[in-house]
Amino acid sequence: MRLAGLAALLCGASACHKPEPPADDKPPQPQATELRDAIKQPIDKAKAVEGAVQQAATAQSRQIDAATAQ
Repeated sequence: MRLAGLAALLCGASACHKPEPPADDKPPQPQATELRDAIKQPIDKAKAVEGAVQQAATAQSRQIDAATAQ
């Protein structure tokens, strides 16, 4: 009984040591760049075309106004 108590005490004491620091402190590598790029590419493409679409809509609106004003 004494031996079991001593063994339990030693096991408990050995678990109370300070953890070792990590080997090297490098920042983590990006993981999901392909997925992010696949999502972002159509959004960027749409933003690039937005100006041309607005100009075409304005020109069409002017043509309609000119045709109905007669």
